[in-house]
Parts: sequence; structure tokens; C-alpha cells
Amino acid sequence: MEKEIVNRVANSPLITIDLEEFRVKGSRMELDISTWLYEGLILREKEFRDHMNNHDWQQYQDAYVAIHCATDAIIPGWAFLLTSVQLNGIAAKVHIGNLNDLEAALYMDAIDTMDLQAYQDKPIIIKGCSDENIPDNAYVQLAQRLQPFAKSIMYGEACSSVPLYKRKK
Repeated sequence: MEKEIVNRVANSPLITIDLEEFRVKGSRMELDISTWLYEGLILREKEFRDHMNNHDWQQYQDAYVAIHCATDAIIPGWAFLLTSVQLNGIAAKVHIGNLNDLEAALYMDAIDTMDLQAYQDKPIIIKGCSDENIPDNAYVQLAQRLQPFAKSIMYGEACSSVPLYKRKK
């Protein structure tokens, strides 16, 4: 007589959190303001404003936009602010930095709005492998947000996880 195979992982109280599910849907776009600088390095206010006035802002409709400068130019803070004002009401979100910085900010927003009560006193596994490029900081932020609620936190897969935290009794 064969013994029934029991899936102990499926029957366990473990909750797996896959950060891939937190990825915000929508297009990501980069706006490099170095193209509006004299020789890519010097910000001349009149020329900068002229570029802004002639720019097609509608291309960013509902997109997540990363504003950055690809050169080593020293950019006054107002230039980024002025650019973000132009995108207000058009872009879904504006972030200063590159696309990786933007992606990290989107994950932070999603993690910050999580309802953590469902994880109270539960063992949690933060899934480690994904098809998406998930910023390392998103894993850190998630673990820190879960720690006051979770009984334990592990990283990886149920079959081979690395323990990160276990509440002391």
C-alpha cells in the first residue's frame, strides 16, 4: 500500500509574500534635462525655460516619470521643481532620479500602504526569486514593516528559506 504524499508547505500557516505582486502597473519614462543645458553642462535659465515651453508634455500622460540629468552638471534645485510642476496633472508620479530610483519609490509607496493586520503573529516568507527586477531596498522596507507584526520572517522559498527574524517569546 502506497503512502499518500502530503504537501506540508501547503498545509502550513506560512504566508508567502511575492514582491512581484506589488509592482505598479503602467509605463515608466525618463526625462533627461541635460539635453536642455548649454553644452549639456550649463543651465541658462532663459534657454531652459524655452525648452520647457516647447516640450511635448502630453507624451508623459499617466506615465511614471524619472527626472534626471545624465551629465555631471550642477543643477539648481528649482530646475527639477520647475520640471515637476510641468508634469503635475499629466504624469501618474514624478520622481527625481533614474528609472531604478523611480522603481524603488513605487515599491516603497506600495509597501507603505499595506494592511499589515493580516500578518499578525504569522510566519512569513518573503519570496526571493522573481521575473521582475525588484529593488533591494524594497525587500528591506518590507521586512522592516512586517517585523512588528510577524511571528517570524524568512527569505527565499518554503523549501529552502533563510531565517531573518523570529519574535522572542
